[in-house]
Amino acid sequence: MQNRTELSVNETSPKSFSVIVKVCVVIPLFCVFLYFIAVMLQIFASHKQFLDTSRYILFAHMLINDTLQILSSVLLFLCVMSQVKLPFLFCVPMLFVSTGTFQNTTLILAAMSLERYVSIFYPLQCPSSWRSDRIWIIILPLWIISFTFPIIEFSIGKHTLTVDVLSTNILCKPAVINSSPIQGLYRFVVNVLFFAVVSVIILFTYVRIVMETRKMRQHRASVSKAMHTVLLHGFQLLLCLLAFTQPIAETLIGLHTNWPAEDVAFFNYFCFILIPRFLSPLIYGFRDQSLKKHIENRFLCWSKRDKPFFK
Repeated sequence: MQNRTELSVNETSPKSFSVIVKVCVVIPLFCVFLYFIAVMLQIFASHKQFLDTSRYILFAHMLINDTLQILSSVLLFLCVMSQVKLPFLFCVPMLFVSTGTFQNTTLILAAMSLERYVSIFYPLQCPSSWRSDRIWIIILPLWIISFTFPIIEFSIGKHTLTVDVLSTNILCKPAVINSSPIQGLYRFVVNVLFFAVVSVIILFTYVRIVMETRKMRQHRASVSKAMHTVLLHGFQLLLCLLAFTQPIAETLIGLHTNWPAEDVAFFNYFCFILIPRFLSPLIYGFRDQSLKKHIENRFLCWSKRDKPFFK
């Protein structure tokens, strides 16, 4: 009996250590990300020049959206790592937020590219919906569309009618509630449609702005800046597309290594889900000169404030 207990402890100890290492990698990175997002949102809220510009309002919504996406993703990761089972009623909304915000990022990128297009080609006759005071007309449908598709995906699946949503605890993974083939096909079609439409929009705006750059002699610098901004949106979209390489990477790693399945899943989650989501808003934020200047000033002020009295 004692030998069995010792064997059980020896088997579970490496797994427990592996879980602790994974959590210690994800949580500090997540805290750093939240810190930078909070700094950028605080800068937006305290400077009227950002609140009066549609481009910055869209970017602020992307920051909020990506924060919700990473927060829900990290919570799901922690629940799976620690094998914590949640009530069905709490699990489903968390999965909806994770899926909806993932798709919403691509739509916001498309809207930001179209905003650059409108500002270049209609500077004096800007449509009312693209003005800063009415940009919510663009933003609200993006959120509604993004969260409509996960609800439809969940509704077309087969669910047990006898499940008590409050007392039934489940391991909160997408496969638990979205396991039927029709749901998998629906999810694949929706993701391809989202990324195809957004890719076409970004490519169209980029080509049109490039053509306009060749024509214009005045304001050439602003048009060139808009061109590079749209190109950056294309790069952000590529970062989002990395999530779809996760199954391929899992297969390749499984064929060429002897890693445990949970370690392979964590490696792909970290490299293809978390890191791209961390980098995308930070790259855009630090590239923008106005925002970068305020961020640098904020950190310089804090460093001077924290300077010791005695050298």
